[in-house]
Amino acid sequence: MKAFIELVARSLVDHPEAVDVREVAGPHATAVELRVLPDDLGKVIGRGGRVIKAIRTLARAAATRGGKRVTVEIVRPEGADRPSESRDSGGEP
Repeated sequence: MKAFIELVARSLVDHPEAVDVREVAGPHATAVELRVLPDDLGKVIGRGGRVIKAIRTLARAAATRGGKRVTVEIVRPEGADRPSESRDSGGEP
């Protein structure tokens, strides 16, 4: 499964050498963690999440065929798409 997710992700992004895929075996299912550069995050997620949804569907179908369960998760890089803590949130002074 890892090789499949890696192949698909590398074909989508601008920096394929930075794609990192890890499998984490759990008691009931295997989680596949996908890491890409912040610049490529949008390409893997797609508009409205369509691309990652398709990747998850294909992975789930392939795993089911082998009698297994799998989930695909995107692990966001540190600081990606997070608001700066220095911004005024309108809360305490």
